[in-house]
Amino acid sequence: MTANKTILRALAGETLETPPIWMMRQAGRYLPEYRATRAEAGDFLSLCYNSELAAEVTLQPIRRYGFDAAILFADILLVPQALGADLWFVTGEGPRLSTITTEAELAKLKPADAIHDHLAPVYETVKILSRELPDETTLIGFAGAPWTVATYMIAGQGTPDQGPAHALKDENRALFDALMDRITEATISYMSKQIEAGAEVVKIFDSWAGSLQGDDFADYSLKPMQRITSALKEKHPDVPVIAFPRGAAEKFKGAHEAIGADCIAINDGVDAAWVAEHVQATGCVQGNLKSSHMVTGGDLLVSETRRIVQALSGGPHIFNLGHGITPDADPENVQLMIDTVREG
Repeated sequence: MTANKTILRALAGETLETPPIWMMRQAGRYLPEYRATRAEAGDFLSLCYNSELAAEVTLQPIRRYGFDAAILFADILLVPQALGADLWFVTGEGPRLSTITTEAELAKLKPADAIHDHLAPVYETVKILSRELPDETTLIGFAGAPWTVATYMIAGQGTPDQGPAHALKDENRALFDALMDRITEATISYMSKQIEAGAEVVKIFDSWAGSLQGDDFADYSLKPMQRITSALKEKHPDVPVIAFPRGAAEKFKGAHEAIGADCIAINDGVDAAWVAEHVQATGCVQGNLKSSHMVTGGDLLVSETRRIVQALSGGPHIFNLGHGITPDADPENVQLMIDTVREG
C-alpha cells in the first residue's frame, strides 16, 4: 500500500522526482462546493460534528484536484470544547471560548481521557474517509499544539500577539503549566484515537509558535510537541508525525531532532534554499509557498512554485503552502500550482 502513497514514501525519507502535494485548509471557503455543504450543515460547528458532511468536505478537494493527501476536516478548538470549555463562532470574527485564567476555571475542565464521547463524530468521520478515499490518497489527522490551543483558551479568542497567554505564563507559571499538561494529555489521547480510526499520518499545528521567545520556545512549543510525538510513536510506531512550529525562523534548524517528528512543516518566512541546507538535511520537509499566490496566480505563482520544488529537490519534500489557503483564493490558481509541480 505504501508504494502507491507518495506522501508516506516522502515521510519515510525517500526523495521523489515529483514531490507529493496537499494543501493546508484545502477543504474550505475558497471552494463553492464547500460553501454549499456548510450551508446545508447550518453552521461551522454543526459541520464539524456531522460525520457524513465533514467527510464530504474532506473529499471535495480530492475529487476536484487529486491531491496526494486528504486532511480530516475538523477544528483545533474541538479539544478545548471536549474538555468542557464553551465554544461558539461569531460570524465574520471567528471563534470565542470561555476563558481559563484561574485555578477554579481549570478545575472545572474534564480529565484528558474524558473527551472521547464528545469527539466521537470526529472519529466516525475518519472511519468514513478511510473507506472512501482513493487507494493512493493518504489520510492525515491533526490537532493543535498545546501552546496554540492554550492561547485561545486563555484569551477566549484569537489575538494578534497571544498577549493574554504570555501574561498568564509569566504571572502564574504553575497554572499555565497545569493547563498545558491537560491540553497535552488530551491531544495525545485524541490523536491516538484518530489513528485507531484510520488516520495514516498525523500533524501537530503550532500556529503561534513564533511568538515564543528564548527558552519559552523550547519549553512550550518544542517540548510539548516532542511529548505528543513520543507518546504516539510508542503506541503507533509506524504512523508518521508532521510538526509545524510556524514562525520558528532560524529555530526550524534542529526541529526534527528536538521533536522527533518525521517531517517539519515550514512557513513562508524562511527561504527554501536555507531550508534545504539546514532543515531538510535531517529529514522530510513540507512547504513553503506563500498563500497569497493562490489569490494572485499568474507567472509569479509558477516561478515561485518551480523555485521551491527545485530548491528542495535534493531530499524528501512534500509540496504545500506556508500556511492555510485563504477564502479569497481562486480555485484555478490551485490547479495551476498542482500542474506546475507535476509537470515540472
